[in-house]
Amino acid sequence: MNLIVTNNTIDTILHSFQLELGKNYVSYRNHVYRVYNFSLPFVNSEEDTEKIATAAAFHDIGIWTNKTLDYLKPSAELAKAYCRKQHFNNSVTEEIEFIIDNHHKLSRVKSSNLAEIFRKADLTDLTFGLLSKEYTKEDIRTIRNVFPNKGFHLFLIKLFFKNLITNPLHPFPIFKL
Repeated sequence: MNLIVTNNTIDTILHSFQLELGKNYVSYRNHVYRVYNFSLPFVNSEEDTEKIATAAAFHDIGIWTNKTLDYLKPSAELAKAYCRKQHFNNSVTEEIEFIIDNHHKLSRVKSSNLAEIFRKADLTDLTFGLLSKEYTKEDIRTIRNVFPNKGFHLFLIKLFFKNLITNPLHPFPIFKL
């Protein structure tokens, strides 16, 4: 596993959403950094590292900005606006949107290596590494020690049950086959 790192892009983006994230700022930041660090060993270029960093910062942000568990589209739209402001070319912007839109896909993402890397990294964090074959238990423990949970999973469980009550026929709006 590579050294555990932080990233200026992630910090800049998250800082701009600090008000919306409120008391969840640190727990979401740590989740973002766990996903980012789980992705890095499989990323081969600086450009792809920045795509992963941007996608990581935005991938769940719609939970807070739109106050919903159905957050993939709002998160991707915020990422798209950021990419345009940063003058990213269309193909980079589209790939970041695709990564975000597919990070909860239940099956393999065949059309984008980066989206598949990110999907596996997010799944590793979501399941505390239980469904991961890419990382050793020590790697997972090391990353989780540097970027502790701080209530992130508990927050997600509460959000799920709240959504289950209000949308019992569609309790998992973010998952795709």
